[in-house]
Amino acid sequence: METKNDKIENVELRSITLEDTSNILKWRNNPSVKKNFCIQEDLTKETHLNWFHNKILTKEVVQFIIIEKPSNTPVGSTYLRDIDRHAKKAEFGIFIGEETARGKGIGTSATKLIIDYGFKKLGLHKIYLRVFSNNIQAIKAYEKAGFEYEGTAKDDILLPDGTYQDITFMSIINKE
Repeated sequence: METKNDKIENVELRSITLEDTSNILKWRNNPSVKKNFCIQEDLTKETHLNWFHNKILTKEVVQFIIIEKPSNTPVGSTYLRDIDRHAKKAEFGIFIGEETARGKGIGTSATKLIIDYGFKKLGLHKIYLRVFSNNIQAIKAYEKAGFEYEGTAKDDILLPDGTYQDITFMSIINKE
């Protein structure tokens, strides 16, 4: 995995390390973050370490910590998972764990950085994502970063409260 830092405007990405485990657990288990994930159970330290060793270290996933500039504060994480090197595609994910960092364009900047990384460094042709259809703020941010609507899967996710949620699929294609 690349360890070189990538920068844009208000954000820097750096490779995730084991030392980030406590922040990942804190952020990912925050109810305001967790409510936007398909899997809404608490993330345990064991599950995260398994992800780190079996996904990140094997390069099936590239994951970065989002650093807010100029304070150099870690505020969230972004990743490309299920990297299919034959079809040249991967699934994108992001979360801003620090509530004080939301609404500042940090997510959009981090998204643009990881798209650039996926296209230029991994040689991907397509990056796609899944988002709850009612998460309008996220959908607008993804559109701002260049993602386009592909379709909707109706009642695709069963939530812990017993209701179903539609999933919107979006993607961005490397036109270069």
